[in-house]
Amino acid sequence: MISLGSRVEAALAAGRPVVALESTIISHGLPRPDNLRVAREIEETVEVAGAVPATIGMIGGRLVVGLTDAEIEHLATADGVVKLSVRDLAPASMRKADGATTVAATAMLAARAGIAVFATGGLGGVHRDAPYDESADLFALASAPIAVVCAGVKSILDVGATLERLETLGIAVLGYRTDRFPGFYLRDSGFGLDWSAETPAEVAAVLRARVSDAAVLVANPLPLDEQIDPALHDRVLAEGMAGLARGRITGKDVTPYLLAHFHAATGGASLAANIRIILRNAELGARIAAALA
Repeated sequence: MISLGSRVEAALAAGRPVVALESTIISHGLPRPDNLRVAREIEETVEVAGAVPATIGMIGGRLVVGLTDAEIEHLATADGVVKLSVRDLAPASMRKADGATTVAATAMLAARAGIAVFATGGLGGVHRDAPYDESADLFALASAPIAVVCAGVKSILDVGATLERLETLGIAVLGYRTDRFPGFYLRDSGFGLDWSAETPAEVAAVLRARVSDAAVLVANPLPLDEQIDPALHDRVLAEGMAGLARGRITGKDVTPYLLAHFHAATGGASLAANIRIILRNAELGARIAAALA
């Protein structure tokens, strides 16, 4: 059972633009107290750009599309908030858990609620040196008819293999004002794109022309002067991969380990880049939603 927040319900009924937002970045992606401040900034950015924000999460086992500010604060400050992918939603609901939705769960729930645009930071993908380890994000997006504004996939992943998997799953990728696929912290991951769009109106036209139920990824890179220094990035990534091997860290623990390592080893530069990414994507998502509406 999905509950709509009152503002989101009214906006959808009136045909006004709405942008879905994930809650994992609030509970698991950013440190306290930055997480609550940034969550509010994200919603404000969407509003200023002309759309209604719909942060998605679970409160006491109830899935909510359009959390209130008090509910967002609860997920940002409470202990024991569960990270929820698609497979976790039903068991967590049974347990009446408080939960934060991942990209996969947020995209699926937003699409079911009738929301056309979802803004996030970066996607999960295929892990380096572990081709059997793939994020549920990829498979969820294959059946979620929604535009996902992101900064590509996290550069700690196997970007080439992830792009191949996106192609296999029929998920279109548009570069926003670029023909290069971004690598989250980096403007250019080293891989090119077949398609790009120059304006929110062009993205909206692509969405109107879509004939499949797969998502459309809108890859929005950081400006060149806002990315992490590539030499620093590569050094920190190599150190992090070596740390994984030493600690025999695998599976779902890999990404949190590497992101924490980046934060510590870059003196907070990666966290600052992460925040810039999500705010830029929230603004672009709102402009696309407005163009589509």
